[in-house]
Amino acid sequence: MLAEIDVAIIGAGVIGLATAREIAQGQKEVFVFEKNGTFGLETSSRNSEVIHAGIYYPEDSLKAKLCVEGKNLLYRLCDKNNITHKKSGKIIVAADENEMSWLEELHQQGKRNGVDDLVLLSRTEVKKLEPNVEARAGLLSPSSGILDSHSLLKFLYDQAREKGAEFVFDTEVIGIERSGTKYKVEIKDRDGVSAFVAHTVVNCAGLNSARIAQLVGIDIARAGYRLHYCKGEYFSLASKYRNLVSRPIYPTPEQAGHGIHWRQTLDGRVLLGPSADYVDSIDYAVDDMHKQHFYDSVKGFLPFVELEDLSPESAGIRPKLQGPGEDFRDFVITHEEKAGFQGLINLIGIESPGLTAALAIARYVDRMMS
Repeated sequence: MLAEIDVAIIGAGVIGLATAREIAQGQKEVFVFEKNGTFGLETSSRNSEVIHAGIYYPEDSLKAKLCVEGKNLLYRLCDKNNITHKKSGKIIVAADENEMSWLEELHQQGKRNGVDDLVLLSRTEVKKLEPNVEARAGLLSPSSGILDSHSLLKFLYDQAREKGAEFVFDTEVIGIERSGTKYKVEIKDRDGVSAFVAHTVVNCAGLNSARIAQLVGIDIARAGYRLHYCKGEYFSLASKYRNLVSRPIYPTPEQAGHGIHWRQTLDGRVLLGPSADYVDSIDYAVDDMHKQHFYDSVKGFLPFVELEDLSPESAGIRPKLQGPGEDFRDFVITHEEKAGFQGLINLIGIESPGLTAALAIARYVDRMMS
């Protein structure tokens, strides 16, 4: 007889942690399986740590709705539990007439999404707020901010455990088979291969979420679940650049990301990034040869930056549903009952604004399960 559990969550990134914390409150027996040695080692801790306002995404998309809801939940959680964060605001800048019309579109998009505090800025107004930034115009987002993602991850992990969730690290899910109304889940750890039965499976596997969906028997090509890996590198600037700019500064967005931006971390380091390059495999090395591209990308709005002051810092991988040159793709958060998999909830393509939206995503999943 195989052991039975109520809920198996696959993946202990920020989405898996937030979901475990949320659904463990309902007295369900929750186990979280993570192939790495601890929580949050991939996309969740390799990002800009920005709290997004909800500007960029089409109206009524999950990204828009869950970002706006998640932002408010996140600020409340951080305030209440002393998780290091700063509601710094941010400015998206325009370099020319074309980009100025982009800013106006973003302003309207944000308002449609319920972000009602956005302010269009003239060149003079940008200069008044940020004397060292050069721009024809700007869009100020006062409710954007930054947080310490590691502190957030640790808090969610501790709370999930307090509520009874169990975590199983260094354990990879290698098979999932529908068995009546339940799922037989096969796992591989240091001791070999074993199996258990789960009533509900929640796929929060991030970069591996499409592979998990495939294990169950879903045709990921037909379902539109195929993931594209998009690498973002970061370069740091020398310490002399600290406090020259008081809030994150973004260019107008590009097809695959929000553009290489300026950000001073909560511990004072100054970072440029991330870039957005589609790649075939997961590799976190930063190519020093990309320094020139970073410099060229920011020189227009950060004219004081000098090429020799850039140093390779870190990299992350986004699990994007949207391939190169393709149109917007929303998060996939779906109960697969229509596909014949009652009790399977797939979360696929959870990239930006996944960190901001994490608490709202967890609530969304909890409602699906009730």
